[in-house]
Amino acid sequence: MTTNKLLFTPGPLTTSATVKAAMLCDAGSRDAEFIAAVRDIRERLLRIGGAAPGGGYECVPMQGSGTFAIESVISSAIPRDGRLLVLVNGAYGRRIVEMARVHGIDVQTVETPENRKISPEAVAERLGGTGGITTGITHVAVIHCETTTGIVNPIAEIGEKVAGAAAAYIVDAMSSFGAIPIDLAAVHADFLISSANKCIEGVPGFGFVLARRSQLMAAKGCARTLSLDLHAQWEGLEAGGQFRFTPPTHALLAFHQALRELDAEGGVEGRAARYCRNRQVLARGMEAMGFEPYLAPEDQSYIITTYRYPANPEFRFEEFYSRLSEMGFVIYPGKLSQELCFRIGTIGRIGVEEIEGLLAAIRLIAK
Repeated sequence: MTTNKLLFTPGPLTTSATVKAAMLCDAGSRDAEFIAAVRDIRERLLRIGGAAPGGGYECVPMQGSGTFAIESVISSAIPRDGRLLVLVNGAYGRRIVEMARVHGIDVQTVETPENRKISPEAVAERLGGTGGITTGITHVAVIHCETTTGIVNPIAEIGEKVAGAAAAYIVDAMSSFGAIPIDLAAVHADFLISSANKCIEGVPGFGFVLARRSQLMAAKGCARTLSLDLHAQWEGLEAGGQFRFTPPTHALLAFHQALRELDAEGGVEGRAARYCRNRQVLARGMEAMGFEPYLAPEDQSYIITTYRYPANPEFRFEEFYSRLSEMGFVIYPGKLSQELCFRIGTIGRIGVEEIEGLLAAIRLIAK
């Protein structure tokens, strides 16, 4: 590839020139400087989650995409006699259900329409009282920003219900961490998972888990895989600062730079402000062209927006996508189970100028 297209997707994202430049350095995985960078990354991530280093939470980076990090939690944290409840209102909740089944985990679901938030009351009812006495549920998993649609689930309110039932709480914050303020303790999260190439604006190569230490310790010996053993990964990092297996060195160096740039932008609040402006400009422009958003305004996040296909019978998404790509703009296909749609992300190293450029291209194509 010789062209550098703008990415309006939920990740990978457009990155800054300085994040890209950070990957020009080759680092040894056992080099003291690299080990110090990994330690700093772990501490910074805890602070973003409202947890002080050395407090009640630990940060465990895991090689692979965000899905690998999620599977490391699902396959490591739930004991053989555990039972998982997954709160589903999109494709990524369904993916967690699939993971659990592959690993032979007893899994149940609370299913909600894709255009509705998960109801904390429905969760409480399904949990069936203190300690899950009537259900045997030991762990509950939810998606924070379900990028199937862009809806944001009320993780703090759900967390209260989960904590009240003495179950462990797993939060997939893949597309929200770094852009939507999250306090680990306040939302009762026991495991929170995200990825390098989302709102912190790094590049693909690893995910990370922010885990309550007591729950992480309880996961010892529970892993169903070797390479995704979350507790063993943490033990290795604690013992010598090193990954158990080859780390994605270049991606980690890029991420370290991306964390510095997050700080320079004003942290999560500053980044959220830019993403909100992006989303507002996109919404006004798309509405003016007659595109209909899938979600109600009160349910829409500033991460990604889902649009229904136009009523025009001549509309062909593949052609629409290809023409935009030729002009240097990459959007995302839809993932809804019931309706035809496409998605436009408003995150990554883009601003209002780039959103306006995309809108101008859509106007030209939509003529």
